[in-house]
Amino acid sequence: MAEKINIGILFGGRSCEHEVSVVSARSVLAAIDREKYNVHLVGIDKLGHWHLATDIEQLVVEKEVLSLPPGGKSSNGLVNLSIHHQGNLSPVSPFSPGAPALDVIFPVLHGTFGEDGTIQGVFEMAGIPYVGCGVAASAIAMDKALAKQVFSAADIPQAPCRIITRAEWQKEPSQLLSSLQSNIGFPMFVKPANMGSSVGVGKATDRQTLQAAIIDALQYDNKVLVEQSMENCHEVECAVLGNDNPVASVVGEIIPGAEFYDYQTKYIDDKTETLIPARISEASSNKVRQLAIRAFKAIDGAGLSRVDFFVSKDSGEVFLNEINTLPGFTPISMYPQMWAASGIAYGDLIDRLVQLAFEQHQSKASLKRAF
Repeated sequence: MAEKINIGILFGGRSCEHEVSVVSARSVLAAIDREKYNVHLVGIDKLGHWHLATDIEQLVVEKEVLSLPPGGKSSNGLVNLSIHHQGNLSPVSPFSPGAPALDVIFPVLHGTFGEDGTIQGVFEMAGIPYVGCGVAASAIAMDKALAKQVFSAADIPQAPCRIITRAEWQKEPSQLLSSLQSNIGFPMFVKPANMGSSVGVGKATDRQTLQAAIIDALQYDNKVLVEQSMENCHEVECAVLGNDNPVASVVGEIIPGAEFYDYQTKYIDDKTETLIPARISEASSNKVRQLAIRAFKAIDGAGLSRVDFFVSKDSGEVFLNEINTLPGFTPISMYPQMWAASGIAYGDLIDRLVQLAFEQHQSKASLKRAF
């Protein structure tokens, strides 16, 4: 029998999406083939401390939040990812049991410090293969303002939008409100530039709600994206898998249980419906899949991404909403569901992502880094 792969599942984190990450980790852990992998769970609590375990229940997880037990000490010991030993997880305390070197890391960290290029930079410095996009692709996709510019350069249709910085808002809020009302028009969506899972997203239908939405979004980031609401559209998603030759899944559709697909609707109320395949024409579906791959390549994606679109119910026109480089892996998440509908089961999907991580790492390792 082939030697098992030592895989680290990294989850939790300091972002507002900590709870979603914990649920994703549970799902990956339940589906992964223990005959192929030695699983090492690495949980990051909300204070940024790293904890090591072989089972998620060994970590202190309450209401999907990873936290330190009373007294502030982890029963499993805090750990460091040693960047000079090719992915070795070393305990902080010399009295803690040794931890093995990891062959690959599967990050299921969502949001800031997880899919924005920061943790990917740590993996690159540690010289360890990891699932998903690299530093630049992760950073661009996470910053909706930068992503809009990249997708515009790639000639991918998008909704009209405007980027507002905190400094601009503090200097001339009234003028900005008037400009947005004149140039974009109601209704509008307001989003923090660097956030996921619809955290901080608001819909504005008049000047008062626009102001409130911008103030709320600025709690999460120093830049906010204000864009035209795409009315009378199907909200659809497409999963992308691969490195140099990515493929796209069957297209799925989100039917929000509220006015729009916000955090409460996604993860708490459980009222959202999903349809796979989406209720769009074959021509529109093909267009979505083509644009999903184009968007993935535009940011130099690797491994996986979920790409979200609007499809006009009247004309069938397709507009890119955003790209997510570390989509959710919860039981209700669309990424694994769309691949299941495309013929790739959850466990097989994990295997494929791990192989893509090794392929990408080997490709980078072949490059000259010094002269």
